[in-house]
Amino acid sequence: MSGLALAMLVVYALLAIPFRSYTQPFIVMTCIPFGAVGAIAGHALMGYSISLTSVLGIVALSGVVVNDSLVFIDFTNQQRRKGHCAHDAVLEAGTARFRPIMLTSLTTFFGLAPMILETSRQARFLIPMAISLGFGVLFATVITLLLVPSLYMILEDVHDAYAGLLRKKEHTPCNPARALRDIHSGGA
Repeated sequence: MSGLALAMLVVYALLAIPFRSYTQPFIVMTCIPFGAVGAIAGHALMGYSISLTSVLGIVALSGVVVNDSLVFIDFTNQQRRKGHCAHDAVLEAGTARFRPIMLTSLTTFFGLAPMILETSRQARFLIPMAISLGFGVLFATVITLLLVPSLYMILEDVHDAYAGLLRKKEHTPCNPARALRDIHSGGA
């Protein structure tokens, strides 16, 4: 557990530096527990009990799951730097990064599938690790595509409210109808 805590602290520090934010790394790291839920569900589905190699697989899964969220948040931040409001940036990130996120997760799962389905005695001790990684990635990907945009918008609302309190300034929200029309027409 202390090794996992240290690993999470290092992941947080490595994310906080490029994001230049103390809060955005938390959005990225919120998907890690959902990956563990997927790993546990995968063990139940495949009929395996949790073992030490399963736990090592969950620790490795933490690094893999962070990638999907990182790709999403990074693209959203790029859109924000281009001048898009938060709503537009999240919509654009969801549209542009859906396919890469799904493809990397599916290729990871299908790459691990032969190991998960292996029946030889020599591979028996590695199967729980593969189950943790494979099913954890699948479950966390679905959660990432739903949770990360929602948390990003919540965090943006909190930042806007805090900035509004400090400046006593009226916040002009993004027009979601215009944003959807622009995205579907190809312009942003």
